[in-house]
Amino acid sequence: MAFQWDVLLLETGFLAIFFAPWPLGREKPSPPPTVMLWLLRWLAFRLMFLSGLVKLTSGDPTWRNLTALQFHYQTQPLPNPIAWYAHQLPASVHKFACAGMFGIELLLPFFIFAPWRLVRAAAGTLLIAFQLAIVATGNYTFFNWLTIALCLLVFGEYFPKPVWRREAPGILLALALVPLSLIETAVRFRADLPEWIEQPIGWAMPFHVVNSYGLFAVMTTTRPEIIVEGSHDGEQWAAYEFPHKPGDPRRAPTWVAPHQPRLDWQMWFAALSGPQRTPWFHRFVIRLLEGSPDVLRLLRNNPFPGRPPKYVRARLFEYRFTTPQERAATKDWWYRTPRGSYFPPVSLKERP
Repeated sequence: MAFQWDVLLLETGFLAIFFAPWPLGREKPSPPPTVMLWLLRWLAFRLMFLSGLVKLTSGDPTWRNLTALQFHYQTQPLPNPIAWYAHQLPASVHKFACAGMFGIELLLPFFIFAPWRLVRAAAGTLLIAFQLAIVATGNYTFFNWLTIALCLLVFGEYFPKPVWRREAPGILLALALVPLSLIETAVRFRADLPEWIEQPIGWAMPFHVVNSYGLFAVMTTTRPEIIVEGSHDGEQWAAYEFPHKPGDPRRAPTWVAPHQPRLDWQMWFAALSGPQRTPWFHRFVIRLLEGSPDVLRLLRNNPFPGRPPKYVRARLFEYRFTTPQERAATKDWWYRTPRGSYFPPVSLKERP
C-alpha cells in the first residue's frame, strides 16, 4: 500500500480536510480558504514537475534520447488493449510524444500559478488531456483521476475577502508543509543537507502528509513475466492464469483502472527483482499448495478444482507485443520466449 498513488491519496485527503467548506457560525458554509487552494495547487505542481525531473536526472539513456515510449507501452505493469496499438506507432511518433511529455511535465506546471485565468485554464486543459492520454493507454489505478481532480483546481478563481479565522489553519499548515516538501524534494535528489534540516522529514514520513513523486525514472526495456504452474505428478503441468497480468499470449490485455489488482501488479515487480528479493512470493506458492480459497479468488482460474497440486513451480518468460503481421497470422497479442526457471518445483512436507 505504498505506491505513489496511495501516498498521493493520503496527502490530497489531508489537505482536503482543511479545504472543505466549514461553517463559521452561519447557516451556509464559508468558501474554501484561499491558502488551501494554493497548497493543493502546489501539490499538483510538485506531482507533475517532479515526474518530469526524475526522468531527466536519472541518467536513463532512453529518456535522454527520447526512445522510452518505444518500450513503455509493452513493458508497463498492466497494459490495456489500446497499448498494443500505441506500441505499433512509428519511432518518430514515439520520439515526438516523449519530447511533448517533457514539455508538459517540466514547463506547464509553472503556469498553474499564473495570475491570468485564461493561461491557467489552458495549462490545466493540457495537463488533463495528458492524463487522459495515459488513462487511454495504461492501467494506473485511480492515479490519473486523482491527478485530474487536482488539475481541476487550476481553473478556479482565488476566493475573495479572506477571513482570518478561515485562513489561519491553512497559513499554519503552509508554514510547515511547504518547507517540508522542499526538503523532501532536496533529499530525493540527494542534496547534501545538514542532519537538523533532514530530521523533520523523518518525523513527517509515517503520516505521508508530504511526499516525493515521479514515476518511471528508469524505463524497463524488456518484459519478464512469471508463469506459475502446478502439477500432481511433477510431469504434467497446468498454468494458473491471473485476471489482468499477461499469461496466455492469445488473451487480450484488460481494462482494470481505477481498480488496482495488487497481486497482478506485484507480479510485475517480482519478475524484475527475482524470488530472493520477493519473500511474499514464497508464501504465495505455499497458499497454492494448500489450496487457499482466499488466494485462489485472486486468480483468473484454478486448474486444480478437485484438490490442490502436489507441486508448484514458476517459469520465466520474456514477453513482447506481437507485430501486426504476427497477430494477423496467430491471433496472439503477445509473443513470448522461455528464459528458464524462476522458482523450482516445491511441495509441502508430508506430516508423519
